[in-house]
Amino acid sequence: MASLKPQQLSFTTTSRTHLRPLGVTIDDSLLTETKSTQKRKLSQKRKTLPYREIFEFFIEDFKTYKPLLSSIKNAYEVMLAHQREKIRALEPLKAKLVTVNEDCNERILAMRAEERYEISMLKKEKMNLLKLIDKKNEEKISLQSEVTKLRKNLAEEYLHYLSERDARKILIADLNELRYQREDMSLAQYPGIWGEDPVKLTVALKMARQDLTRMQMELNTMKANFGDVVPRRDFEMQEKTNKDLQEQLDSLKDDYEEVRKEHEMLLQLHMSTLRERDQFYAELQEIQRTSTPRPDWSKCEDVVAGGRDRWHVLAEGKNSDQLVDVLLEEIGEGLLREKDFFPGLGYGESIPAFLQFDGIVENKKPTKKDVVNILKDAWKERIAEEQKEKFPDFFFNFLERRFGPSDAMAWAYTIFEYIKLFHSNEVMNQFYAVLMGKRKESVYIKQKETIAQLLKEMTHADSQNEGLLTMEQLSTVLRSTFPFKKDEKIQELMEAGGWHPSSSNADLVNYRLLFMEDEEGQSVPFLQKLWEQYLNEKDEYLYELKQELGLELHDKVTLPKLREALMTIDPSLDKQTLNGYLSQAFQFPVTELPEEGEEKEEGTVIQLQTALEQLQMSDVRRMGPREQEPAT
Repeated sequence: MASLKPQQLSFTTTSRTHLRPLGVTIDDSLLTETKSTQKRKLSQKRKTLPYREIFEFFIEDFKTYKPLLSSIKNAYEVMLAHQREKIRALEPLKAKLVTVNEDCNERILAMRAEERYEISMLKKEKMNLLKLIDKKNEEKISLQSEVTKLRKNLAEEYLHYLSERDARKILIADLNELRYQREDMSLAQYPGIWGEDPVKLTVALKMARQDLTRMQMELNTMKANFGDVVPRRDFEMQEKTNKDLQEQLDSLKDDYEEVRKEHEMLLQLHMSTLRERDQFYAELQEIQRTSTPRPDWSKCEDVVAGGRDRWHVLAEGKNSDQLVDVLLEEIGEGLLREKDFFPGLGYGESIPAFLQFDGIVENKKPTKKDVVNILKDAWKERIAEEQKEKFPDFFFNFLERRFGPSDAMAWAYTIFEYIKLFHSNEVMNQFYAVLMGKRKESVYIKQKETIAQLLKEMTHADSQNEGLLTMEQLSTVLRSTFPFKKDEKIQELMEAGGWHPSSSNADLVNYRLLFMEDEEGQSVPFLQKLWEQYLNEKDEYLYELKQELGLELHDKVTLPKLREALMTIDPSLDKQTLNGYLSQAFQFPVTELPEEGEEKEEGTVIQLQTALEQLQMSDVRRMGPREQEPAT
C-alpha cells in the first residue's frame, strides 16, 4: 500500500501542472469536481489494493505458475498505467471546454449587441428619410399653389390692360370727333377764311367722313380679330416666366422621383438587411449547434516547446488547417517521447511486412534529425541497389543491416510512428507515401534527378565558379531546363529564389543557397515551389486526359482509347514512356502490353478512376506541347 501513495501524489501533481500551460481559468466548481474525481479514484485504488496483495501472495506461493502469474500482473500494470496516462491527458480538455464556452457566449452577446445597434441606426436613417420626403412634398404643394396664384394674377392683369387699351382708343376717337366738329363749326362761321369753295370743302368733308367710317370699320374688324392678342413683349416675358417655372417644376419632379427611388431602394435594402439578419442568425444558431468557434492560436505559445518565438516560426505563413497539423505534430512528438514501448500490430494481412510483430516493441526515441538522416541513407542505398526488391522489404532489411536483427523491429516501429506523424516534413512525408504504396519510388528519384540537373546547369552557367548568377542568367537556366513551363511559372520560381519585380536583371543571387536543406530535411522555398508546381502540373495533365476521354470516373476505359487520348494531349510521348504510362494505369508489365494496332476494342478494360489514381501515384509529366508546330 505504501508503494501506491507516491504514484497517487505524482498523478495529482502532474495533472495540475499539465493544466497550467494551457492558460485556462478553472472555476471553483470544476476544481471541486476534479478533487472529488481524485478522491473517487483513490478510493477505487484502495479497494483494489487487497486484491493486489492477495495476487502477490498467490505468485509467491504457487512457484510453478509464478512466471505466468507475473506476466499477467505486469500486463495489467501496463494497461492501468496506459489508462492513467489517457486520463491525465484528457483532464485539461475539460477546463479548456469551459473557457471556450465562455468565449463563445461573449462573442454571441457582442454580435447581438452589434446587430441591435445596426438595426437602431437603420431605423433612425429611415425616419430621417421619411421626414425628408414629407418636406419635399410640402415644398411641391407650396410651389403648385404659387404657380396657380401667379396664373390668376396674370389673367387679372391681362383683363385690366385690355380694358385700359379699349378705353384709351374710345377716348381718342371721341377727341377726334370733337376736333372735327369744332373745325366744321369754325368753317361755317367764317366761310371766307380759307378762300375755298364751300361745295368743294363739303365734298372733301364728306369723303373724309367716308374714309373715317371705313377706317373705323377696319379698326373694329381689327379689334374683333386681335382683341385677345397680347403684346409680344408681354408675351415673351410671360413665356420666359412660364419656362422658368416649368423648369423648376421639372427639377422638383426629378428630385421627387430620385427621393422616391431612394426611398424604395432603402426599403428594399432594409428588407434584405432583415432577411440577411435572420439568415445570419439562423446560421449562427446552426454554427453554435454543430461547429466550434475559430481557435485562438496565441494560446499555443505557452504549450509548444520553445515558447512564443518558436511558435511564431512554426505558424508563419500557415492557414488554420496547417496550424492544426503543426500543433498535432508538436503534441504527438511529446507523446512519442513519453512512450517507452509500442504495442505490436500482430500478423494480419492488412499489416505491412515490416510491422508484423506480436508483443511490446521498444521506443528508441530518436530526434527528428536522426530520423531524417536514416531516411536519407536508406534512399541512397535504395538508389544504389537499383530496386531489386519491394520497398517495404528493402526498408526492413536496411534496418537489420544498420541496427542488427534484434533492434530492427524496434527501429521500424519508431521510424514508422515518426513519419506517420510529421506530415509537414518533406523527407518524412515522401518516404511515408512511398512506404505505404501511395506514391511510386520513381517520383522521388525523378525529382532528385531534376534538382541535380538544374544545379548542374546553374553551375555550368557560373563561368567564374563564384556561386553567383544574375537574374537574367537564372531565368535563362530555368527556361532551358523547363522548356514547357509558362512564363508565370518561371516567374514564381524566380520570386521563390529571391527575385522581386522591382529588382534589376543585373542583381546577383547565390544559386547554391537555393538547394540547401536544414538539419531536419526542410528545403528552401525555391525547392518547395518546384515540388508544388510538379504536383499541380501532374493534376492538370490528368485532368486534361480525363476531359479528352470524355468519360465519368465510374465509366470503363479500354487500353486503345487511353493510348489514343495520351497521344492526343501529349504528341511528343515516345513509345517507351507511353508504354510505361499504360503499364502503370492497367498494372501490367510493359512486356505484356499489346502493340499498337494489335489490341482489341473489347480487350483490356479498367475503371477510369482506378487508372487515374494509378497514374497519380506514378511519375507522370508532359513531354511536349499538345499541338505540334506546323513544319515550315
